[in-house]
Amino acid sequence: MVILEDQAQKMDKHKLKNLYWQKNGIDVIRMTLPVGDYIIGNEKVMDVIARKKMRGIAPKKMDFIGTYDVCVDSKFDIQELISDICGKQHDRFRDECILAQNNGIKLYILVENKKAAITKDIWNPTIRDLSELHTWKNPRLFIRRSGKQLYPSATRGITLQKACYTMQKKYGCRFVFTTPEESGAKIIELLGGEKNVD
Repeated sequence: MVILEDQAQKMDKHKLKNLYWQKNGIDVIRMTLPVGDYIIGNEKVMDVIARKKMRGIAPKKMDFIGTYDVCVDSKFDIQELISDICGKQHDRFRDECILAQNNGIKLYILVENKKAAITKDIWNPTIRDLSELHTWKNPRLFIRRSGKQLYPSATRGITLQKACYTMQKKYGCRFVFTTPEESGAKIIELLGGEKNVD
């Protein structure tokens, strides 16, 4: 099996995924992708790469439009998701969702979050599904200096959950949650390499 990973992915933040793929004989090719961070290297995708290679040029990201119908966009953690949904990256993220929708690509947003733990003296559960996101407590809400809360307007789990549901309904994307240790296998599953979850 071959998967393509978007070149924009920072290699040092995805060691566990790459280790899983290496152990399971899954080849990873880094290319620029129009939508998502990961796709399966199917026949159409590999044909684009082969044709461009024969001409001595690298594929451009838009060369892959029409070659795949499922992709995974990974988020390092829930804070990165907040940046994309409720922060400065919202317009870019929304445009990616629209590009996927307009081209018939099922876009999964895979959010990694660590196993349940106490962080900044608060208990945070492992979020396994969007329906649980309201239970997440933003650690920024508990940062204090001289007794004063520094980030009182930090995004809460319930607010983020509502925004995610709205985006799912409007753009057809789907938010999925996993741990960093399980993300390599989960990406393959979502791409349809083992079993498609929908």
